[in-house]
Amino acid sequence: MAIDLKILREAQLIMLEMLVEFDAICKKHKLQYWLDSGTLLGAVRHQGFIPWDDDIDLSMPVEDYRKFKEIAQEELSENIFFQTSTTDKGFKFDYMKLRSNKADIVEFHEKGKEVNYHQGLFVDIFPMLTLPNTKFHRAFYEDAFKLIRDVSSISLHTPNGKDYPQVRKALLEAVNEMHEGWDKEDIKVIYSGKMPDVAAWFDIDEVFPLKKIKFEGLEFYAPKNPKHYLKSIYSFNFMELPPLDKRTIHAHSIKLK
Repeated sequence: MAIDLKILREAQLIMLEMLVEFDAICKKHKLQYWLDSGTLLGAVRHQGFIPWDDDIDLSMPVEDYRKFKEIAQEELSENIFFQTSTTDKGFKFDYMKLRSNKADIVEFHEKGKEVNYHQGLFVDIFPMLTLPNTKFHRAFYEDAFKLIRDVSSISLHTPNGKDYPQVRKALLEAVNEMHEGWDKEDIKVIYSGKMPDVAAWFDIDEVFPLKKIKFEGLEFYAPKNPKHYLKSIYSFNFMELPPLDKRTIHAHSIKLK
């Protein structure tokens, strides 16, 4: 890890400010969200950021995700840029990000490249769906994710990807068609594919109702059973600290303004 720890900590506090602002908007408009991935792991294992983490991951039910997308530009302060492929034409990804106007980050896959999109420190926001709990739907979901990764722009999660937006759009629509809503029985909560990392699924009764969890001395929403959620994402013992050479971050560099 080459980033100065003092700069990294300042960056984390900037991202925490963004999370506090996002949380307030969600409360105001009665939108649900929860901490996800490394941010949820940080809350469970460290009661805050994983010490070497340099982003925040959040998830929302797809219906709330769409509502937030409609109101974000009006509600967010001048400290945050709301990034989508519509608000930032150079941004080739399908999910949305909150980007800080206070600090920039260059990720390793961006190093040495001419980048034509906003590169502020970021909060990733993922839309979540549900699917019927059947072998057919699981197999379809996993196969679709593999294909989505193949036709997505190069990122941390798609290092070998190719940018085929029309093919990706069709695959995302196919996954979206599986969405069952939130009041059916025997369904799984799934990622939509807009961020094509892992095709994980979660028991809906272990996700809802959401609960508050401590993060950096504050409280934010998390799945009802965070350890069930994390076990579904990670194959390793997530409560153990990884060896030093495995403590990787996104950032090649961070520049505070």
